[in-house]
Amino acid sequence: MRIERLPLNALRAFAEAVRENSFKAAAYRLGVTPGAVSRQVKQLEDHLGVVLFERHANGVFATEAGRVLAEDVQAGLLRIANGIQNVTERSEDAFRLLLSAPPSFLQLWLLPRLPRFEANEREIEISLDAEARLTPPLWLPNRARLSLRYGRGPWPGVTSQHLFEDTLFPVCSPSLLAQASIQTPNDLLAQTLLTVEWCSHAGHHIPGWSDWFKSAGVALSKMPNQRQYSLYSLALDQAIAGQGVVLASYPLVADRLASGVLVRPFAEHYPLASPFTYELILPKDGKTPPAIARFVEWLEQEATLFRNTAT
Repeated sequence: MRIERLPLNALRAFAEAVRENSFKAAAYRLGVTPGAVSRQVKQLEDHLGVVLFERHANGVFATEAGRVLAEDVQAGLLRIANGIQNVTERSEDAFRLLLSAPPSFLQLWLLPRLPRFEANEREIEISLDAEARLTPPLWLPNRARLSLRYGRGPWPGVTSQHLFEDTLFPVCSPSLLAQASIQTPNDLLAQTLLTVEWCSHAGHHIPGWSDWFKSAGVALSKMPNQRQYSLYSLALDQAIAGQGVVLASYPLVADRLASGVLVRPFAEHYPLASPFTYELILPKDGKTPPAIARFVEWLEQEATLFRNTAT
């Protein structure tokens, strides 16, 4: 769709409505009436030909299509806001870092930790780019671009800095575990398995449920019922809601395991070591700017703390 045809006001109202799960709360944030938000969302639905909200007497609830669209819209609005802030508020002498990372790692691991760096760092401004593909890193006089990646090296033409390994295992909600009989890996054959459509740009096989069942000693004649998602965060949300069991990457669910909204039905048993690792990708040539050196040092400390906590 051409950018001049995008219904930007409706998209903003829609994004706030999904964020708040309420037309009334979205209207309050936007300074308009709930009726105005409702009309804009309806106009967007008519424009797209897609139902974005389920409407009930006691409120509204975003459909799966609505949640998927909302993530993209919110990411786009965030990038627009960052761009405006860059040219209107930020000082010209600040060093700018564009950090590219897969959406799931960005949202579930980096974002909860990044405020600790920003609270003590005033000379570097960070913009985030949720991108699954490898963005070539570079150094420039007053800015830099780095990438965080989940994959398997070697990474051609760049320098990679190891952050941590990965382990895969099933997770589900405490309520599902309490209701279902999940004692052995075979018991998962009767559950809805939530899967994510991972994309390996290097052509490497990405471990999935069939690999986990094989490592757990379960012989499969056919795969059990699966429900696929394009975004990892959607699969986790459904697992938290008790809609199934997801094969989790430990760094992406560590915080949710710590909070108790997700649990491991087999505790520490039946882990599947992933051949992929989490890496920081830097330019191969040139000298690391001092501001970036401080960020890299902080990231290494966070990764070390995470590894030590995991063991």
